Amino acid sequence: MRCLNCWNAWLASALMVLSLTGRPAGAATAIPDTAQAAISAFAKANAAVVGIRVGVAADAASAETLGKERTGSGVVIGPDGLILTIGYLMMEAQSIQIITQDNKTLPAQAVAYDLATGFGLVKALLPLRGIEPVALGTLKDLQPGTPLMAATGAQGNGNDGDVAMTQLVSKRAFSGYWEYHIEAAAFTSPPIGNHSGAPLFNQKGELVGIGSLFVSDALGGNRRMPGNMFVPVDLLKPILGEMQQTGGTKVSHRPWVGISSTEQGGRVQIVRVSKEGPAQRAGLQPGDLVLAVDGAKVATLEEFYKKLWDRARPDAEVSLTVLQGADIKTIVLKPVDRMSTMRKPAGI
Repeated sequence: MRCLNCWNAWLASALMVLSLTGRPAGAATAIPDTAQAAISAFAKANAAVVGIRVGVAADAASAETLGKERTGSGVVIGPDGLILTIGYLMMEAQSIQIITQDNKTLPAQAVAYDLATGFGLVKALLPLRGIEPVALGTLKDLQPGTPLMAATGAQGNGNDGDVAMTQLVSKRAFSGYWEYHIEAAAFTSPPIGNHSGAPLFNQKGELVGIGSLFVSDALGGNRRMPGNMFVPVDLLKPILGEMQQTGGTKVSHRPWVGISSTEQGGRVQIVRVSKEGPAQRAGLQPGDLVLAVDGAKVATLEEFYKKLWDRARPDAEVSLTVLQGADIKTIVLKPVDRMSTMRKPAGI
């Protein structure tokens, strides 16, 4: 069972933080009813957190970058054992297990993966007795400085989950180096360990985000502050039904060229090229600067991705203007549907 002393210590810490939030200096130290209500809501939400263990075939496309064995967390969002997590945990999964807070290991199967948001859904194959699904909240009303709770699930073998107080420090669009962009993301600090799939709760005990990354610039604006990036559940609500029905979303089927990129001095620089991907086959190399897509200049990852994805078919040709060494070249390549390059997880 989850470490009782750890949980009690966290409750004491949370009570202190919540009771002092917004209080003027010198105010009485009695715990207000709102703080007590928040602690009760946190405890209820925390009971729905599970650990996730995934096994992937050694020759799977994602094994090299994400590993053959993956661990993280998830949270129960449906009465039928439906669990929300971060999708890269269960990408191409051969086997999935969930670990409950009383250290029971149960088999599970993949339900859906949405490349566009990064969300993944899995489902327990045996009843999750005594676990009540959490409600979905919203990031929209939360302001920087709001106290939040992040939780991680147990991993078995005596590795209990954990809970931690954190706070929202910024909300903004996020572009990932792996051909990924979302219009809104939640950034929190201080950071938590084992953030993959970790649920983030507001003071009502509602789920507001799912852990994706550790970041060094949680504040944004090139200001250093270690923290985490969470994908907001606001992005899940419009697609949850589609994911459950089809195993994914239409938006996930979009052009992919197979590069990792970064922004350098107002330009997009390629730092890695996927083996046997469209970019490598077309002759793109690490160090190349992408100057334009189909003749339209791009200076940020967001501009690059949106121009790349703005075509009717995932495999429609794209023309990239690149600075390769001292030469400016126009390279025409044929992207692929990223979903078609990956094995479907068992169950989808």
